[in-house]
Amino acid sequence: MRHMSRRAFALAAATVAAGLTVTGDAVAAPAARHRERELRGMWVATVVNIDWPSKPGLTAAQQRAELIAYLDEAVRRRLNAVVLQVRPTADAFWPSRFEPWSEYLTGTQGKDPGWDPLGTAVREAHRRGLELHAWFNPFRIAMHTDPGRLIPSHPARQHPDWVVPYGGKLYYNPGLPEVRRFMQDAMLDAVRRYPLDAVHWDDYFYPYPVAGQNFDDDDAFARYGGGFPDRASWRRDNIDRMVREMGVRVKKVRRRTRFGISPFGVWRNAATDPAGSDTRAGVQTYDDLHADTRGWVRKGWIDYICPQLYWHIGLAAADYAKLVPWWDEVARGTNVRLYVGEALYKAGDPAQPAPWQDPAELSRHLTFAKGYPRVRGHVFYSAKHVVADRIGAMQRVVDDHYRAG
Repeated sequence: MRHMSRRAFALAAATVAAGLTVTGDAVAAPAARHRERELRGMWVATVVNIDWPSKPGLTAAQQRAELIAYLDEAVRRRLNAVVLQVRPTADAFWPSRFEPWSEYLTGTQGKDPGWDPLGTAVREAHRRGLELHAWFNPFRIAMHTDPGRLIPSHPARQHPDWVVPYGGKLYYNPGLPEVRRFMQDAMLDAVRRYPLDAVHWDDYFYPYPVAGQNFDDDDAFARYGGGFPDRASWRRDNIDRMVREMGVRVKKVRRRTRFGISPFGVWRNAATDPAGSDTRAGVQTYDDLHADTRGWVRKGWIDYICPQLYWHIGLAAADYAKLVPWWDEVARGTNVRLYVGEALYKAGDPAQPAPWQDPAELSRHLTFAKGYPRVRGHVFYSAKHVVADRIGAMQRVVDDHYRAG
């Protein structure tokens, strides 16, 4: 994000015209046809208008044209999947029964943009042979801490006891069963309406730690935390329940829609847990975000995992060449597909270390990952960098790896 992207934040922590609603029968999802092929995807981020729409308040025709241009770019780059953020901040890029229209469309939360962005995205992606993965941020409500800036009908205004301010943002409290149920219902509304190829969650569960701040869930812990040895165990159980329940409910609504998660790339460092990776990351999802990402794979609760391995080969704190084998081993013996999240946005960024100034760095990632049988594809962050391709790193990937198929 232009404040600080979820990707940039994760890195810093580690290294201290109008569309129509598409019903379930309108356009058949290509899930079965695409199930066995290598995934070649790109994220399209909408929070604070990172990728799309380029700014709030564009006309419906302008928004649609920008979206179609991204889909066409995906085809041109020989990609086969687009991961579109459709619930960035407890809002919606479709006519939701549960949550307001996103402010990132019109500039005003709750204002109808005059078209159905998600419905159009699904239809137009499938027409181009692309999978459409709908990307939801589960717990984030707002990029500020003022509930008064939310529209009066917002669920967070109607249920202020659900809300926790933390780190300059508002979050739903994962410790409340009614919150978890509501969020599942809100996301499943999109699954019922559209033939999504996947439901996709990102790396935010409990928020990334902010020094000197406390995530105030004392009341919920007092009410529901009995029987757990500590608050961290209770918090992990809350996230476990959310993941397990969502996976089951997605399949009940639409059997062929997959459920995938794209977590921060380090579960635990080996110094913390012998089962962890040979890393020295400043954030560990198990301990800091209360997200047992390794456990979800081993238990088969999700259909795919796409860890954000946003580091170059050879980085001491978090080496791509050590994390790929670690995740490959995690997925061994499961039916969970492993995709790798790739930091295209770093390629050619002068603020990044020397390996990212080499157009071949990302191509080397894909070459390396081919040696691990459970790696079934890659997803690139993010769409505007696929288009801009600052130093030709994306084109190098296409030339070296995507010329066929």
